[in-house]
Amino acid sequence: MAQARVNGITIEYDVQGPENGEPLLMIMGLGSQLTRWAQPLLDKFHARGMLTIRFDNRDVGLSEKFKGLPNLQDVIAQRMAGQTPAVPYTLDDMAADAVGVLDHLGIARAHVVGASMGGMIGQLVTADHGERVLSFTSIMSTTGNPALPPATPEAMAVLLTPAPNPHTDEQAYLDHMIRNARTIGSPAYPFDEALVRQRLGSDAKRCYEPAGVLRQMCAVTANGDRRAKLATITAPVCVIHGEDDPLVPVDGGRDTAASIPGAEFVLVPGMGHDVPPGLYDLLVDNICRNAARAKQPA
Repeated sequence: MAQARVNGITIEYDVQGPENGEPLLMIMGLGSQLTRWAQPLLDKFHARGMLTIRFDNRDVGLSEKFKGLPNLQDVIAQRMAGQTPAVPYTLDDMAADAVGVLDHLGIARAHVVGASMGGMIGQLVTADHGERVLSFTSIMSTTGNPALPPATPEAMAVLLTPAPNPHTDEQAYLDHMIRNARTIGSPAYPFDEALVRQRLGSDAKRCYEPAGVLRQMCAVTANGDRRAKLATITAPVCVIHGEDDPLVPVDGGRDTAASIPGAEFVLVPGMGHDVPPGLYDLLVDNICRNAARAKQPA
């Protein structure tokens, strides 16, 4: 892995795959590190001729951290009152980070995929920097439309209930995070607790920054409704969403597809708010099929 100075900050990134492969910029979700794009998934893209580009969003992983503890309830109240909340950074800043990674690598245009918050960032990359995007795939994301159904109470608790500190009680942290993963996971697919526990432990050792997650959450909340921007997108778009997602209900995926001209919607029965190994082939097939709809790089 390597670091780049982009958009005024340091971003950790990783590039793998065939040297002349079509670039695929992969944007991860809230509080999640680039490692959440698992190596077996990357290998499937490489076999299809894709050059994968992962990076840690600002405030997580090995990318630059920010300071301050904004009050999420204040940000929500300001947004509901029609005000522009004061937050440490915005989703637009995070979209600029993603474009900055492409700049650093000298890549003029790339296919883009984003999961959850990463899908929101990808929406802004595709809408505001459309000349850089060959195709866009949104996974388990939404539009910011305030009329959409909220997360279930159980799934919302996953976001809002603090975890034990893994540096002082690793076992309690892992138990807490396993419960969370089961709560929002995919009911139709096997839950490999040993695999998930190993990943959670490895990620916590790589970086544990709960304040960064809060700051990212405030950036999402402050961004508001993106539907007007989505209507301007001209790149080929595929929207993939689980029918059983308790954190970002499926109406968010439907609204995303309905807001983007020509977007394809892929409904996945039994999928929750995660991507278990049993869904890797489905993801790769749909992302590569959507990429094939795009004009090839010059």
